[in-house]
Amino acid sequence: MAKILIIDDEASIRETLANILQDEGHQTTLCDSGEEAIAQFAREEYDLVFLDLWLPGIDGMAVLERLKTAGAPPVIVISGHGNIDSAVRATRLGAYDFLEKPLSLERVLLTVNHALADRKLRDQVRDLSQRFTLEELLIGESEPMRKLDEQIRAAAPSNSRVLITGENGSGKEIVARTLHRLSQRAEQPFIDVNCAAIPEELIESELFGHRKGAFTGAIDDRKGKFELADGGTLFLDEIGDMSLKTQAKVLRVLQEQTFQKVGGQQTINVDVRVIAATNKSLETEIANGSFRSDLYYRLNVVPIEVPPLRMRGNDIVLLAEHFLRRFAAESGSPRKRLSAGAGSKLRAYHWPGNVRELRNVMERLAILMKGDLIEPEDVQLGSASAAPAQIDARLSLKEARDEFEKQYILSRLREFAGNVSRTAEALGVERSNLYRKLHAYGIRVERG
Repeated sequence: MAKILIIDDEASIRETLANILQDEGHQTTLCDSGEEAIAQFAREEYDLVFLDLWLPGIDGMAVLERLKTAGAPPVIVISGHGNIDSAVRATRLGAYDFLEKPLSLERVLLTVNHALADRKLRDQVRDLSQRFTLEELLIGESEPMRKLDEQIRAAAPSNSRVLITGENGSGKEIVARTLHRLSQRAEQPFIDVNCAAIPEELIESELFGHRKGAFTGAIDDRKGKFELADGGTLFLDEIGDMSLKTQAKVLRVLQEQTFQKVGGQQTINVDVRVIAATNKSLETEIANGSFRSDLYYRLNVVPIEVPPLRMRGNDIVLLAEHFLRRFAAESGSPRKRLSAGAGSKLRAYHWPGNVRELRNVMERLAILMKGDLIEPEDVQLGSASAAPAQIDARLSLKEARDEFEKQYILSRLREFAGNVSRTAEALGVERSNLYRKLHAYGIRVERG
């Protein structure tokens, strides 16, 4: 069964599509405007979207662009005013297919089946790629990495809770996914939650789910992350940013393995292994009164500390060469090589962004370098590599201002290794405001 969002201002079209798809066992949500659809898409996750191009208010093309920027699933565009230009433009914006009204039942079902099959295949390819990524980011022969490997292999087979600590970009999420992949739960779901990225008023719904009507905007029942992870692993990233109120509720779930949805009365039982991660000192947070000591002791059954890249010696060059090989294979171009001097420069750098920063530096060199041998002067590190790009003088004042703001935010994010909380603090803005800007500029944050 797939969750499908239908966006059309004609009630008859919405109802016809809904009936067709529900007869096939799918769950549908109906919206009659672009504004409503964008708000609904922000609240729920969908497997497929039907989108009419002619909508009141925000038109279909603008909605398509917004949805694809936000990481939408396949979008099937429908229109009663179809023409080649519209179809081409929709395809360029990322539409999966273009269907003309009146809709053919057979064509609708065939397109839905193909779109869902393609999404499943892409998910499988992504998962396979992710498995290779897991292994590559744990490459290393240094003593800290040998110790980390031993800890992962010892902890993985058990159901014990694990607390992963380490700097941003060092690979905490990679360690969590590796623990899951090597566990007895490997065939069950791995569900991750970025505790810092979810507004306080939505975190309980995100974790525990909600019943229809529990609050404004809760138009359907929704499963939370604990329920989705049943039988598998739940990864609570940036646990140190979770509010005390939510900490108390998570503690109860860990103690009892039961919870209730927001607005619900039914007790739900789950079997979930919880892995948490933080770049903060939770002992310090406890002393400051911002983290519960009882939750800390529940989570910190097996502690694993991920070493920063600067402590890994020759692993830096091994990883750099691995990234260069990978980028060459992906692009089909000759592989760049590091000179001895370039390797020494990489080893001497302090790598505040850790493995993620190294990967970005190598990708930039693989793309921009003309020759095959990378010399020390080719390697730009630190603030020189993070400076905002030159602004195009042909842009209007507003466009130039927006472009500068986007580039500046990107540079500060790189400086803080993707940590949104620290970036917001450095920029002097509220974290929620920064998240809105990230969404508006289509910036996707990678976490370490």
